[in-house]
Amino acid sequence: MILTLALAATVSSPCLANSLVAPGPRSGIAKSRIAATPAGEWNKLSLSGGKNVEVWTLDGDSLNKVTFFGGIAAGQPLLRERDKKNSPLPKVAGDMLVTDIPTLLETTYRSQYAVNQMAIETQLPAKLDGHSGIRFSYSFTKSDDVRRKGEAVGAMVNGQLYLICYEAPEIYFFDKDVEKFRSLAGSIKL
Repeated sequence: MILTLALAATVSSPCLANSLVAPGPRSGIAKSRIAATPAGEWNKLSLSGGKNVEVWTLDGDSLNKVTFFGGIAAGQPLLRERDKKNSPLPKVAGDMLVTDIPTLLETTYRSQYAVNQMAIETQLPAKLDGHSGIRFSYSFTKSDDVRRKGEAVGAMVNGQLYLICYEAPEIYFFDKDVEKFRSLAGSIKL
């Protein structure tokens, strides 16, 4: 009985609860000015990885996820640092070029997640709500030895970084939902 109550308290705790993202307009994503209009339902994960970071998934974050980095200011890392002294994360620079964004993501992943295999595969000019940006694809493998693919679109707007990334295992899951991500990314408003 005590264990059941403890589990019930944990599950219903607002700080640990995931929430449903219904189709339709949504603003304030990643505690920023990002707004989007998802065509279908997503799940917003309660654990984000940083102050201006929000993660959505369809099937669970190990199977597919979209990470929103909303207005990361100059001098700040993309994610909350685990070990600033021994493994500091790279920081956003206010004068970053859009071509620096893929490298920032790669060096962040290598440090934060101990990713030793990561490749930026394509980089193309793109628009993020009319702002000049970059669309890039990448692949990486974490300690679980699952090869994941990613696609991202990002831009520097008024010295702040706005970046939206989709990641899923290369086998089956990436292709299954990449079009849903592209539709979502195409709906972004800043």
